Amino acid sequence: MLYKLKYKAMKNTVLITGASSGFGKEAAKLFHTNNWNVIATMRSPERETELASLSNVFITKLDVTDQQSIQNAVAAGIEKFGKIDVLVNNAGYGAMGALEAAKEEEIKQQFDVNLFGLIAVTKAVLPAMRKQRSGTIINVSSVGGRVTFPFSSLYHATKFAVEGLTESMQYELNPFGIHFKIVEPGGYKTEFAGRSMALFGVDDLHDYKPAFDKFTAMLDNWPMSENIGEVADAIYQAATDGTEKLRYPVGHDAAQLIQTRGQMDDVEFKKMMVGQMGI
Repeated sequence: MLYKLKYKAMKNTVLITGASSGFGKEAAKLFHTNNWNVIATMRSPERETELASLSNVFITKLDVTDQQSIQNAVAAGIEKFGKIDVLVNNAGYGAMGALEAAKEEEIKQQFDVNLFGLIAVTKAVLPAMRKQRSGTIINVSSVGGRVTFPFSSLYHATKFAVEGLTESMQYELNPFGIHFKIVEPGGYKTEFAGRSMALFGVDDLHDYKPAFDKFTAMLDNWPMSENIGEVADAIYQAATDGTEKLRYPVGHDAAQLIQTRGQMDDVEFKKMMVGQMGI
């Protein structure tokens, strides 16, 4: 079944969270290039210069853990452009380490940003989308929403939750003309491995240290792609292809890992991963 965005006299408008860098910023530029209005949101909009120089790009503050900033950004975006046709929930980060070593605030923060923040932003745009009887919500998940790695349990828990949340919401919101997409990037050279990663490690739990050291060494040597434009392309395709397609894996490692996982049972896949990582 095909569906189409309801094109009106005015341009289509996209709101993107986490647009200060990486996939979010690249997607904002791509939508702008294709003549969309862009609401580019970020925690520190005063630092952004590149997007600020583009016409029809509105930069505003949005912290997904701050309900008031979410409401303010959505209201300001609608006031500026009249509507929101597409929401891209892109903000997120990875908390890495042994679950036993994670502090309560680290656990809470991972879920607040990656899951509860995504839900809060989604809920903020839904009234306007229901009123206009159209819209597309694109949740940027990860290959980590389908396949797991060691020492990443908190991150995987949030991304698996995003996958289930998104798939389920189709049923309740498709009748109002609102559609859902999941973009699943593999490994890319963004700030995810820098400021967007919280490496809480193993603390003083020395039993975990040998395996954790091997895991982090593997991450350091993981073949990351530099072409983050591939992910922006997938986001734009998801926003505009007019299909009911739900998932968009992107990156050679994402497609390969997801395919391999589907061909193996749980024990076989675990043994393969343990063998590759040497843990």
